[in-house]
Amino acid sequence: MKAEILSIGTELLLGDILNTNAKFLAQELAGAGVEVYHQSVVGDNPGRLREQLERSFARSQLVITTGGLGPTYDDLSKETAAAFFGRKLVEDKEILCWLEERFRAIGCPMTDNNRKQALIPEGAQALANPNGTAPGIWMEDGGRILVLLPGPPREMEPMFQNEVLPRLQQATGKVICSSTIHLFGIGESAVEDRLRPMMVGYQNPTVAPYAKQGEVQLRITAMAESREAARQMIAPVRQEICDSFGQLVYGVDVGSLQNALVQTLLSYGRKVATAESCTGGMVSQRITQIPGSSGVFDCGVCTYANRIKHQLVGVSGEDLERYGAVSEPVALQMARGVRALSGADIGISTTGIAGPDGGSPEKPVGLVYVGVSSEGYEEVLRLNLQGRGTDARDDIRYRASSHALHLALKAARRLGPKEN
Repeated sequence: MKAEILSIGTELLLGDILNTNAKFLAQELAGAGVEVYHQSVVGDNPGRLREQLERSFARSQLVITTGGLGPTYDDLSKETAAAFFGRKLVEDKEILCWLEERFRAIGCPMTDNNRKQALIPEGAQALANPNGTAPGIWMEDGGRILVLLPGPPREMEPMFQNEVLPRLQQATGKVICSSTIHLFGIGESAVEDRLRPMMVGYQNPTVAPYAKQGEVQLRITAMAESREAARQMIAPVRQEICDSFGQLVYGVDVGSLQNALVQTLLSYGRKVATAESCTGGMVSQRITQIPGSSGVFDCGVCTYANRIKHQLVGVSGEDLERYGAVSEPVALQMARGVRALSGADIGISTTGIAGPDGGSPEKPVGLVYVGVSSEGYEEVLRLNLQGRGTDARDDIRYRASSHALHLALKAARRLGPKEN
């Protein structure tokens, strides 16, 4: 099945909004075995949208659009799609009742223009949107499939995964399964160099790398007659890759570093605490993103000033004067201090120079120390992080927080389950 992604919105053309939807859909479709041949962006103009639909369906069977499903006058995706297929818009009573209940639940009046969101083209299927008020739409016509999704990623992404993927599997007559291997401490180019014969040669299952900020994910995808058959195809490939990368693999299908850490701590009955300087609470924030983190995280302190490092977590004033805040001794004392302060099993610290100012030849921007303290294991990493992108400072801080989470995960696995 050939597919195209069509992003709708004048704000995308003007660069006011970054088009993360297209990236997400391209990766998800590739993982589902659907080939994406083109991506396009069109403004909120029904004439140009219709022209693009004509071009897209002249070369592809599946077109997925994002945006233009809201209640305002310039949200015209649904109307244009209905006209393109020669269908009328009809009011879906079930959607209308759902909208009315949703507005009652949040205590807001439902304006007349919101009734527009209950209109769908004749013969189309509405796609549930528990995270917003604009339902998606699935339309089929003469072997062509048009999927209309809302623009906000928090609405579009779960709708695609929960509503669209199952329908695509039904349309292809196959079951598609994926498994993701998470790597930390190796770059995408090094991963590809090692796995290139597998990535090029394997057709089913396929192996594809995805570079995340500071880490790499490898997705293995198989298509088969049943879910169990697909899983059996994935298993030996996954094992081969895990054996190849060894300690660089921090998890399989764990979602993220912070999720891997929280789930490991929960299963072991362990707790972690953080003392952060250059990351300014980012490590704590990433941990507490995860449901259940209250069971493993009691304390996080932002010890930005030297005075606070000394008074709150017990860093030696003499060492602060002698080595400076950005140093191995200070990082280790911060980790030890917050562990003692909180009573946690693991203390994690970060101290560094995120920039853009404050660096020197001896301590350049990007120099970060990440420390860990736990029973029987202490370590300090010295990192030289080069900031990437338009906001190098935030990139340095984020990657430093990733190293902290990874070091905490390493410490948790060394500790193992807590004895009762």
